[in-house]
Amino acid sequence: MKIVLASGNAGKLVEMREILGDGFDLVAQGDLGIADADETGTTFVENAILKARNASGVSGLPALGDDSGICVAALGGAPGLYSARYAGGHGDAKANIAKLLDALRDKPDRSAYFYCCVVLLRHADDPAPIIGEGRWFGQILDAPRGNGGFGYDPIFFDPKLDAGAGELDAAVKNRVSHRGQALASLRAQLGR
Repeated sequence: MKIVLASGNAGKLVEMREILGDGFDLVAQGDLGIADADETGTTFVENAILKARNASGVSGLPALGDDSGICVAALGGAPGLYSARYAGGHGDAKANIAKLLDALRDKPDRSAYFYCCVVLLRHADDPAPIIGEGRWFGQILDAPRGNGGFGYDPIFFDPKLDAGAGELDAAVKNRVSHRGQALASLRAQLGR
């Protein structure tokens, strides 16, 4: 099944290809000359639908939209929907991490979770999108650890695995992560 991934995030493309595996031919929207959609939704689900609808409408192909972020309890769920541009520039992981660590400097509660919503639209006007969701619970570290992953992975700690997300083998991370959970739900709904 050829599907346009409605994202310009190279890390997401790699992860999604690995998690979905055979039977899904993911093509990045940028490879088709499709610009990013405006993320004007007020929820992750709305933004994932907006992204998928844009990519499907331009390409005429089924599209997979994803919206995800990290939600920190001590910050009332922030950065949440604005995770990718928390420090201002879109996708500046180092600046986002620095701002988050600074915001948590005097906070004893370091609990957080990653959230991911994936939406598959079979066509741009699909009235019944397939939606998968996942949450990965953990804590924010005091400083980055590990060289793996992307985004906030270097400062996210999974107490069940006793490891930071940036320290995990990709196969382990893909199995337990918010994105892995959301895509597993999507696969199950597709009967794959």
